[in-house]
Amino acid sequence: MTTPTTQSSPANPSAPATAHPNVSAKAESALPTVATMPSRLPGERPTTGIPFSRLTRVELRKQLDTRAGRWLIIAIGLVIATALAINFFTNGGQHSFEDYLSATMLPTAIILPVIGILAVTSEWSQRTGLVTFALEPRRTRVAMAKLVSAVLIGIAAFVLAFALAALVHQAAITFRGINGDWSVGGLVVLGAGLYVLLGLMQGVAFGALFRNTPAAIVVYFVLPTVWGILGGLISWLDTPSQWLDMNRTMQPLFSGSMSGEQWAQLGTSVAVWIVVPLVVGILLLRRAEVK
Repeated sequence: MTTPTTQSSPANPSAPATAHPNVSAKAESALPTVATMPSRLPGERPTTGIPFSRLTRVELRKQLDTRAGRWLIIAIGLVIATALAINFFTNGGQHSFEDYLSATMLPTAIILPVIGILAVTSEWSQRTGLVTFALEPRRTRVAMAKLVSAVLIGIAAFVLAFALAALVHQAAITFRGINGDWSVGGLVVLGAGLYVLLGLMQGVAFGALFRNTPAAIVVYFVLPTVWGILGGLISWLDTPSQWLDMNRTMQPLFSGSMSGEQWAQLGTSVAVWIVVPLVVGILLLRRAEVK
């Protein structure tokens, strides 16, 4: 004896629903077994992506218009002012323009890369990454905007340091009566500029690689120093150090002459200390979880 099937009444939706008497239990579903993406809508898009120039301007503001960025700029200014004052008041101010240029470039090249590190690590330490990557999900473009903005800051810092060195040297000629010495080789100026720019790029690369401010800063300052010391103390590391110690490979730039082998050594050290960490850091940045 079979039991007739019943259906729930529309007036009583809480009643248990039963199968329709005319539908087989083995009937196939009307839904497609393979989902397909809808076709692209014709016509112009209602919105466009964020322009790269705007991303670069935003990253510039992040690097400079913050408390950490401002204090780093102030620290660089104080160190440069102290170095210029020492040259101006010692030895009667009798120093060449190259000496004044070294006094401005050295503190700039040492401290400025920290801004490049903070440009990347601040997204994680200050928890702004969620907003940044929500507004621009293409993280590679964000990383490249950070790199370009850091390079622009480096160029501006180099021009300013060059101008300050020239100004103080001229002031020493005018007010202290020294014999002006403006002789400086073009390769020396190039070396000073590369020293600043490569340091900033290395800071961005280490920031992307570690995404942690203390770790990136410590490794940036300690690891090249340790490698340079080991290369100078251990004889069998001397040859690799000629190719992998970026501080050592950049020294010929300041001497005013560079051979083909020295350019190759500089390119190799830049690839090891900047290109590889930057590429690996961007790959990790694209996959890192943002909380």
